[in-house]
Amino acid sequence: MDNRIEVNPDICHGQPCIKGTRIMVYIIIELLEAGLTPDDIIKDYYPQITKDDIKQCLH
Repeated sequence: MDNRIEVNPDICHGQPCIKGTRIMVYIIIELLEAGLTPDDIIKDYYPQITKDDIKQCLH
């Protein structure tokens, strides 16, 4: 699995984000902690990401 997480000081104040987006990793983790499934996150919040993106957020 390729690295789908990037850290760039010019994007989102250097917070880890899903590559090519401004979706910060901590937001995905908080949604998972709140009980949402990866399918829920993709369908209801971020249709531009994939399940592999979400898996990378957990690593």
